Amino acid sequence: MPCDPPTTCCGGKPQIDKRPLLSTRQAAEVEALFKALANQTRLLMLHALIRSGELCVTALADSVNMKPQAVSNQLQRLVDKGMVAPRRKGNNIFYRIVDPCVVALLDRALCLIEATRERKRAGVYVGVDSDT
Repeated sequence: MPCDPPTTCCGGKPQIDKRPLLSTRQAAEVEALFKALANQTRLLMLHALIRSGELCVTALADSVNMKPQAVSNQLQRLVDKGMVAPRRKGNNIFYRIVDPCVVALLDRALCLIEATRERKRAGVYVGVDSDT
């Protein structure tokens, strides 16, 4: 079962199949984005933020079973990529996702994993198609 196209981000922009082929620069930017996401801790933190809306560092550290300093270090990478933003309230710093495309991207990733798993369970070959 394919996933529906994301509708929560990139409104008004052409679908991927209607865009020109990626430039080398765009490909490098996408690679850097995926490198930032290619970290289990950061993915867990993003999902916790998606589920909660906003969390302070301590609560986020508790939710991913890590020390607050380690979470702060990982959050900085997500801030640098423009995915999350901090908000200070007294002595606490709260973080939230600021780009709805992050939510759509993680949703698509989970959809892809689940769809692939379903195809494998159904015995559908997920390798190269054949015309014969």
